[in-house]
Amino acid sequence: MLDGADHFLSRQADAGYAADVLGPWAVRHVAPLRERTEPLPEGQVEVREASEGGLAQDIRVGPHWLRADEPLTLGGQDSGPTPYGLLAAALGACTSMTVRMYADRQGWPLTRVRVRLSHDKVHAKDGAECESRVGRVDRLERLVRLEGPLTEEQRAQLLRIADLCPVHRTLESKVDVRTRRDDSSTE
Repeated sequence: MLDGADHFLSRQADAGYAADVLGPWAVRHVAPLRERTEPLPEGQVEVREASEGGLAQDIRVGPHWLRADEPLTLGGQDSGPTPYGLLAAALGACTSMTVRMYADRQGWPLTRVRVRLSHDKVHAKDGAECESRVGRVDRLERLVRLEGPLTEEQRAQLLRIADLCPVHRTLESKVDVRTRRDDSSTE
């Protein structure tokens, strides 16, 4: 029983709390395979179609499991973030961690970092830093909120540090993606 909540959990805060409490318990019954699978070695990720079919993907990173999917409007079931949502989440997490580590090393009074991101495809001519002026380019916009009694100089330095996070640097560099066929048996 959730104190003060109706039985439909019609308030978003009550529904979110119930999901946070029940989700970890329910996963034992919904996905028993997860408990029997050994964690992947550091640096490896495995993605496979979810058992329900469709576009949903189960993702394994070390001992962690994630789900990716597309929204209903694109043929998915909306059971997880989109691949671009996961990409933006990686950039946001890395940004926050990098800013936090730097502020802690400096002994600065940063109480919380919040990063909000959005992804869009824009016309190349709209991208000021774009080498190609033809077609569309991906744009990730990042809004960083630095909470705490920081000076303006500290805030400016932390924003400069945000641009040095490893995922940001990877996204701005030339990435070499190599695809090979895996002919190993799945049985």
